[in-house]
Amino acid sequence: MQQLSGGDSFFLYTDKPGKHQHISMVNIYDQSTADGGVVRFKTILDHIESRLGTSRIFRQRLVNVPFNLDYPYWIEDPDFDLEYHVRHIALPKPGDWRQFCIQVSRLNSRMLDMTRPVWEMYVIEGLENTGIYPKGSFAIMTKIHHAAIDGVSGAEITMLLHDLEAQPAKKQYPDNWQADVEPGLSELMLRSGYNNSVRVLETTATLLGKIPGLGLSALKSIASLGSKSEPAEVKAPITRFSQSLSPHRIWDACIFSLGDF
Repeated sequence: MQQLSGGDSFFLYTDKPGKHQHISMVNIYDQSTADGGVVRFKTILDHIESRLGTSRIFRQRLVNVPFNLDYPYWIEDPDFDLEYHVRHIALPKPGDWRQFCIQVSRLNSRMLDMTRPVWEMYVIEGLENTGIYPKGSFAIMTKIHHAAIDGVSGAEITMLLHDLEAQPAKKQYPDNWQADVEPGLSELMLRSGYNNSVRVLETTATLLGKIPGLGLSALKSIASLGSKSEPAEVKAPITRFSQSLSPHRIWDACIFSLGDF
């Protein structure tokens, strides 16, 4: 069991229908280069299952402290179900780029189920007429909550799930995973009382150590009053985007040659 930091907890507390706090990634694959020219969903499931042990993110879920008296905890989910998290869908014909963007937008507009490990993966087939990718290509869209990853660790997850060779040598990834027993109410309350007491003592010690510096800063501020003009107030311009956010998202992409960069 591992407790979230204050920064990671912030992403939980600010997660609302109009302000999603998940990160989405889209990868597109040309299956014509695979053995037999076909990659089956079962093959993708087996591949992901073989690498679950490479990151704690895949099988850990949140346990909230009652009344949010303390930061939540990660536990190893005893009811983990891979096929809940990895889903298989297809675009309707003709399978063009606009349909793909609409599908990804809809998936990105839905909040994650926070009672399970905070990620979902969608295998999207039927990209037959994008005009960009070969026929038969498929996409994988991955959603992971920001409380679990940031941009760097998101890139690391991508690397953990992929190989640099088309036909890599088979490798066994260590997996020492063990399910946790979900903590009960009394344990969570005891942990909360202890943690909050420690934080109060730490905060008090920090403030006491800064009192001399705070007094000096206050004197400098008083001395500088009237010596500087107040900066002009800057107001953001009113645009068509100055509205309340809705849960709906719009996804699109521009294609660039890697050589151009």
